[in-house]
Amino acid sequence: MVQSVQLSIADGQYAATVREALSRSCAWHVEAVECPDLSSHSVMVLDEQAFARLPLPLSNPGQFVLIAHKEHQVSDFLEQAWEAGIVSVVSEEDPLNTVLLAIMAAALRVAKPANSGDSSEITPTSASKAASIAPVTAFSRPKRRKIQ
Repeated sequence: MVQSVQLSIADGQYAATVREALSRSCAWHVEAVECPDLSSHSVMVLDEQAFARLPLPLSNPGQFVLIAHKEHQVSDFLEQAWEAGIVSVVSEEDPLNTVLLAIMAAALRVAKPANSGDSSEITPTSASKAASIAPVTAFSRPKRRKIQ
């Protein structure tokens, strides 16, 4: 199965480097796009400008990999990405292997059925069920030790 990747990165040289690395590593269909097709079941690799153009909330945030600029590592951009449910954010200064691993992880998330119920994504707004705590029994016996 050929995995599809949409690249929406303004830096043409960086986009070409990612495209080249993807084509060498696996059977990827890589397409450079101005605006990603959100109805597609492909991995979407975006820079900050492309992310800013997306309509929020995202229906499947696990399919996105965001490329952050070093000077924006602690910014509203990262806060917005977190609130959107995106878990894969890498720096443009990270090694290319790290970027490829993030893309491969997103591809695994895209390959899962969306309604499988077994979500590995971390989102701050997801509804979580409280764990039940066993009631403390009023009667407790002291443990006996057998002494020989």
